[in-house]
Amino acid sequence: MTRRSCAIYATGIVCTHLLIVGIALVSYNQGTELTLTEASRVFESWKNPPPPVYMEFYFFNVTNPDEFLAGGKAVVSQIGPYTYREYRPRKIVVQGDPMVDNLTTVNIPAVMVLSKLNSYSFFLRTFVSMYMNSLKMGIFMTRTVQEVLWGFKDPLLTKLHSIKPEVDEHFGLMWKKNGTHEGEFVFLTGEQNYMDYGRIDTWNGLSQMSWWSSNQSNMINGTDGSVFHPLLSRKELLYIFAADFCRSIHLGYVEDVEVKGIPAYRFAPPYDVLQSSTENPTNAGFCVPAGDCLGTGVLKVSVCRGGAPIVMSFPHFYQADKKYINAVKGLNPNKDEHETYLDLNPTTGVPIRSCKRAQLNIILNKVQGFPKTKHLNEIIFPIMYVNEMATIDDSSAAQMRSFLGIWF
Repeated sequence: MTRRSCAIYATGIVCTHLLIVGIALVSYNQGTELTLTEASRVFESWKNPPPPVYMEFYFFNVTNPDEFLAGGKAVVSQIGPYTYREYRPRKIVVQGDPMVDNLTTVNIPAVMVLSKLNSYSFFLRTFVSMYMNSLKMGIFMTRTVQEVLWGFKDPLLTKLHSIKPEVDEHFGLMWKKNGTHEGEFVFLTGEQNYMDYGRIDTWNGLSQMSWWSSNQSNMINGTDGSVFHPLLSRKELLYIFAADFCRSIHLGYVEDVEVKGIPAYRFAPPYDVLQSSTENPTNAGFCVPAGDCLGTGVLKVSVCRGGAPIVMSFPHFYQADKKYINAVKGLNPNKDEHETYLDLNPTTGVPIRSCKRAQLNIILNKVQGFPKTKHLNEIIFPIMYVNEMATIDDSSAAQMRSFLGIWF
């Protein structure tokens, strides 16, 4: 059987796939408790997950934009976190000073326009370049964190809006994202086979995607990351559909951990998830067009982002080729701060603690007709990353320990 649902954005450009959707105690004496049916105790926690869920936004502030545009190496400094907590009904409580703190970053609207114009005539590109100069617009912009995150009226987009009304004149990484959903999911309930518990059957009516260049890459595998089947094994791979990466990814066992007295297995994406196609041929299907591949640790997602030159990675290019890390000064990838992981109780399959980390990057390159880009060589430039966190609350932890026969 299946269960229909819409997956809701909490407050982020990336969806809350790896966050806890609830702690429900599964009774192995009653088969109905292992299913996503309205008669089971797990259903209400799946439908209305309890807080707290935290989202931390970190940005890469560019300290030498002029030097970079002149051919030097960009220097960035991480600022943040700007922390938001999700409530139900949804409210936002922010830490930090996003309305005060200024951020110098890539002018994403301008770069997206340049990317679109790259195939047009030199004369049109030159005209747009002159217009941008008249607005004193460049490849970089300085805005408040609030504006970059939640939106501002962009002069270039406003001009395009006057020509093509369907173009939104506002831009923000979170513009019109809060409270929206990423589509309709149909989940298997696990009534016929507990191993199918929470597995995605279709997404927006599709049993597979059509973005990528191979059937295997287009498969929608696993769950949405919020629930997993009980009786987990250290030897298995867990699959989740990660909409921010526009693909399914797998997680492997890392180690045994304990969270508030509850035993758990930690699962994390292994190195081969974003490994280059030369090292891992199964990833060749994520090269679009076929054969147009990036290196290890990055994934170009233009096919599912309206053609925008967007690249996803883990924060600070964790697990990526050194060339991406060394292209920008100020990056320091490390496992403790930048790894995505899920801590799952192996008996129930319930997430006890989760931490999802994903970085948004943009491709910068030379564009003929735009003198400000003449010194640019192709670079994957970091913009920001999100750290989404959730941990079982004390009350649910006590119930879980009692159910598992653990006295803490």
